[in-house]
Amino acid sequence: MSGATSDTYPHHRANVGIALFNSDGAVWLGRRDSTPGPWNWQLPQGGIDAGEDARAAALRELQEETGISPDLVSYLDEIKDWLAYDYPPEVREDPRFHKKRHLGQKQRWFAFRFDGNDNDIDLQVHAEVEFDAWRWGRLSEIPDLIIPWKRDVYVEVAKRFEDFATP
Repeated sequence: MSGATSDTYPHHRANVGIALFNSDGAVWLGRRDSTPGPWNWQLPQGGIDAGEDARAAALRELQEETGISPDLVSYLDEIKDWLAYDYPPEVREDPRFHKKRHLGQKQRWFAFRFDGNDNDIDLQVHAEVEFDAWRWGRLSEIPDLIIPWKRDVYVEVAKRFEDFATP
């Protein structure tokens, strides 16, 4: 990991991740659409568009993937360092994944408090559906739910945002 101002990951796609906490301290978990288990749950994440501010990208991705509009969340904190993972060779070389020209992803992570209610969540709001189910879970469980090659990043996210996992 390195500071976000220096780029020690020039061959990784710039990305954001979002840990969304409810008032009980539970974190929002999404099950990836059409992805078989056991490691098919993750937090919302997505690319940073050219010229886009990382926090703006996080709010955009959250809305696209969950239907939760920015006015329904409160900013809590962010991890200013890049957290990065590499794609395994079988993913990087799979022709179905045309965007995998990068070695992996470098991510800026944001924590938000959800100020809405569960009815505000709509997984079908965007044309490209990311998740087919969701639930509230414990922050400590997320490293065991994520695909192994992303696990170290999720361990770090769970450690850095643990203070928000309480009511």
